[in-house]
Amino acid sequence: MPSIKHVAITGGTHGNELTGVYLLKQWRNNPQQVCRDSFVTELHLANPKANGHNRRYLDQDLNRQFGWDDLNDHALCGYEQNRAKSLNSLLGPKDEPRVDFVLDLHTTTANMGVTLVIKSDDPLVTGMAFYAKQCMPEVTLFYEPATRLDDNFLISLGRRYGLLIEVGPVPQGLLRWDVYHQTEQVTGHCLDYLDAVNRGEPPEVATSMPGFQFVRKVQLPENERGEITAMVHPNLQDADYQPIAPGDPLFISLDGETLPYEGEETLYGAFINEAAYYDRHVGLSLMRPCTIERSEQPA
Repeated sequence: MPSIKHVAITGGTHGNELTGVYLLKQWRNNPQQVCRDSFVTELHLANPKANGHNRRYLDQDLNRQFGWDDLNDHALCGYEQNRAKSLNSLLGPKDEPRVDFVLDLHTTTANMGVTLVIKSDDPLVTGMAFYAKQCMPEVTLFYEPATRLDDNFLISLGRRYGLLIEVGPVPQGLLRWDVYHQTEQVTGHCLDYLDAVNRGEPPEVATSMPGFQFVRKVQLPENERGEITAMVHPNLQDADYQPIAPGDPLFISLDGETLPYEGEETLYGAFINEAAYYDRHVGLSLMRPCTIERSEQPA
């Protein structure tokens, strides 16, 4: 009996990330590109109103609204909070999901290439990510494990979780062929893996692979009025997944003063100067290299 019966591909969770939106259009017109014999593939535009306004969101970031408590809190009634509840009804409910697996398509303004965000230790999830990296060695694995019911990402609506596909750099509200094509390719590899597992012919993949585990976000410097007073240093700009050692340039003030990284260990940057995070004055995320294990064959 196939373990995966329904796969949802979601795009436009952030309305100004157009790659997923336009891939959904392409696949609706050419469903054979994402259909597989062993499961049903569904296509869902996650945040249509924000997409119509070419904005990341209208009221709240949709991809932070899927925690169990928030989905069950009817006092939360902003547009994206209600949209999350609607998606929960469509794909879930979260405690007993109808959909088995979710692939959520995102883009970033940061120079992160093709990044797969892994939120689960489920061997189906890690096996899929490893297979995609074997097919596309340039893929980076971003490991941020969470408990599915508590996780607030859209992919947590899947019974076996899912993968968040993040590709960049590309400006908000823009299509770029390389980013579009890479997203299309990696999505196809993910679907192929699920289909092979369903048919009882799982591809051979490594039992462990290198990746990066999230440590913390770093705020941009501010003054006492909460105004940004510095920006990402040019040495760091576009250097995602490169080491940042104590004393390395981190920010540069508006008058040109270099502000060094004051941490005690060498870490690695991601989402460096991500435009979407400026509303919270976040300059980058810090990551630690890790080894991601795949403990058993998917069932």
